[in-house]
Amino acid sequence: MSLAARTRTRPWSLPVPSRRTLLSLLGMALIVVYCLAPFYWMTVSSFRRTSDLFSTSLLPSPWSLENYRAVLEPGNGFGRALLNSLIVAGATTVLTLVIATFTAYALARLEFRGRNLVLAVVIATSMFPGISLVVPLLKLFTNNLHWVNTYQAMILPSLSFALPLAVWNLTAFFRQLPRELEQAAMVDGCTPGQAFRKVILPLTAPGVFTTAILTFIGAWNEFIIALSMVNRSSMRTATVAIAQFNGTSGFQVPYGTKMAAGVVVTVPLVVLVLVFQRRIIAGLTAGAVK
Repeated sequence: MSLAARTRTRPWSLPVPSRRTLLSLLGMALIVVYCLAPFYWMTVSSFRRTSDLFSTSLLPSPWSLENYRAVLEPGNGFGRALLNSLIVAGATTVLTLVIATFTAYALARLEFRGRNLVLAVVIATSMFPGISLVVPLLKLFTNNLHWVNTYQAMILPSLSFALPLAVWNLTAFFRQLPRELEQAAMVDGCTPGQAFRKVILPLTAPGVFTTAILTFIGAWNEFIIALSMVNRSSMRTATVAIAQFNGTSGFQVPYGTKMAAGVVVTVPLVVLVLVFQRRIIAGLTAGAVK
């Protein structure tokens, strides 16, 4: 039988997915909807008028920007709060990467007794709840260091919370790199510092990017420390500013304004993840296949 005849007798048909595949797709769709539903509702509510805020429609009708105007008006101080969050999160990320990189490299390359114990202690420190450290830190910063209403009062606690996970992640990346890379670089005339800077660091770029983004997101979203260490409106971060928004009457909760501010705070993180998603995936999956 010719090819044309076989084609006529057997029309082309798409493969039918199995029941297991359909259930997997349905499960993934439910998870996606469950995760995105709060952000979707926050975004939709931010475009509603105050009188339509409790409407159950899936889309606002009509669309309104009054909540965003209320958030971004000059006298509201939210722009200053965003700048404070950027300063705290940026400084925390830079300091975390510098300290964690050298610490992780030492734990991965130096042979000394109790190395695994040190790494276990480092990661164990991240298990303490942040709320349990607020009172001692507040007492220290108030009575001894006089750091209340300063950036360092927010940066240093955020740094202590971010370092354990950063050291743990980067140690795993450095351990995956063969020692022969440094040895070959030093044979070619590099010093140990040059071998680390020119050979090892570029190879660990996916891990460094992943750690930096996770650290930035954690510091950007931090609330407890920023709320406790700052009582001056000009030093508030964005998360604290959202929590302290007041209605015009003093008794009304400005839900629409809070929703709009939540969208403004969330969008930079979404853009950051979308821009660096390839490096994040590369960093999370590095070493999975040898």
